[in-house]
Amino acid sequence: MVGMNRYVIGPLAALVLGQAGVRAGPPFTTDDPEPVGYHHWEFYIASTQQFQKSEVDATLPHFEVNFGVLPDVQLHLLAPIDYVHTNEGSSFGYSTTELGVKLRFMEETDNQPQIGTFPMIEIPTRIGYSHVESSSIQILIPMWLQKSWGKLTTYGGAGFWYNPGRERKNWLSAGWLVQYAVSNALTLGGEVFYHTADTIDGGSEALVHIGGFVNLDRNNHLLFCIGPTVVGEQSISGYLGYQLTI
Repeated sequence: MVGMNRYVIGPLAALVLGQAGVRAGPPFTTDDPEPVGYHHWEFYIASTQQFQKSEVDATLPHFEVNFGVLPDVQLHLLAPIDYVHTNEGSSFGYSTTELGVKLRFMEETDNQPQIGTFPMIEIPTRIGYSHVESSSIQILIPMWLQKSWGKLTTYGGAGFWYNPGRERKNWLSAGWLVQYAVSNALTLGGEVFYHTADTIDGGSEALVHIGGFVNLDRNNHLLFCIGPTVVGEQSISGYLGYQLTI
């Protein structure tokens, strides 16, 4: 598995604009260019899961915080507690800390999408966790774009992962998503996400997710998605979480 530090297949960003607004990022793997509003916060308690024939990987749970520190600039922190079960046993403990800064440098208009980047760094900070994947820092440099037409929103992009370490290699990831606001309370969507091999003897993977989010009220939201791997080792992966926006 390609480091389950962010969203199941890739190391596990989001936005809600009012009760009927567009959100992107969690619960999906594909990210977006739109940062949290200036001086606003997002808090997540969530779990990602990946079920393979001989292995189960999950965050139980992970905690995510995003803050709009400046207009068009978001700070990001993700702290996961990981669980791994294989035929050789199970392991549980604090995993890799994720830090990031989302920068939007082009606003959306009628004729152009909004465009931004979301560089992130994965820092090995494992505590009580014996399933070692990497002892090296990993860095993501992506580009994301997004466009909306009424209740329909689409976004996606690609990124380069710097992934040093023995038998590991740099890799690329790309994803695209379409979502539709069914009502003020419910938005549904689907994504396709792909990444190249991150190890010398590994292979590429592609997954398909369907999911969305439920607005309980203006500040409280439930997020979910599920789907199979369609290229690579067979698995089912998903996301289930709670989000508080302030």
